Amino acid sequence: MRTTTQRSVRGKHRNIISSQTAKGRIALVAVATGVVSTAGVTGAAAASLQAPADDSAVDIELAANTGDISSSAPQILAIAEFKPDLNIDNQLAKAVQYSAEKAQEDLAARAPAIAEELSGIISTVMGANGAYNVAKPAEGTLTSGYGMRWGTLHAGIDIANSINTPILAVMDGVVIDSGPASGYGQWIRIQHDDGSMSVYGHMETLNVNVGDVVTAGQNIAGMGNRGFSTGSHLHFEIHPTGSGAVDPVPWLAEHGILV
Repeated sequence: MRTTTQRSVRGKHRNIISSQTAKGRIALVAVATGVVSTAGVTGAAAASLQAPADDSAVDIELAANTGDISSSAPQILAIAEFKPDLNIDNQLAKAVQYSAEKAQEDLAARAPAIAEELSGIISTVMGANGAYNVAKPAEGTLTSGYGMRWGTLHAGIDIANSINTPILAVMDGVVIDSGPASGYGQWIRIQHDDGSMSVYGHMETLNVNVGDVVTAGQNIAGMGNRGFSTGSHLHFEIHPTGSGAVDPVPWLAEHGILV
């Protein structure tokens, strides 16, 4: 049989001071709250940290009370804060400039190859007033030369190729005619800086107008089959003094162009 003294001793051993209980619960809730908010502990893990509903003793040693929380503290990841770039216009301008510079570098690197490709099309000639360029009027096959043909003078040469093959100005000058012409279908006439004149006939398309200033090698028209013609070709004439056509083949050869 238990004595009163024994019951009181055991009860005394289990007594918990209310202030200590409150402090323990507050500390427990504070730690649980900090863990959840900082590290994102799951609800199940947070729930496991709750104090029991009754007043029974809980023998728990809180990490906060020991002063050593290095092993249980959550890891906080350092994430760079996103800030919009306030200088985006300057960056875009620099990118465009860089692209243009790279394009110029690429063009400079390919310059020798380009010059070689154009060597048979454009020639630089030394004249009384300095150097000037002369261009081959069109690529294709020479099908008819300068001279008498069908009882009349064929005052130029015919270079045959497909419709819309580029036709080029032979030298710098000013366009004095561009449009329909009897026999030529459509023609272009260019007055050059040295006083000479070149004539181009049978074009399908015209890329210049009267009064336009053109340079040697500029695409002025597309080859065609208009007018008195039996196929797509360019009829080309050169008048060295502005009037009076001569054979274009030797004239072009004197200026470094072979047809």
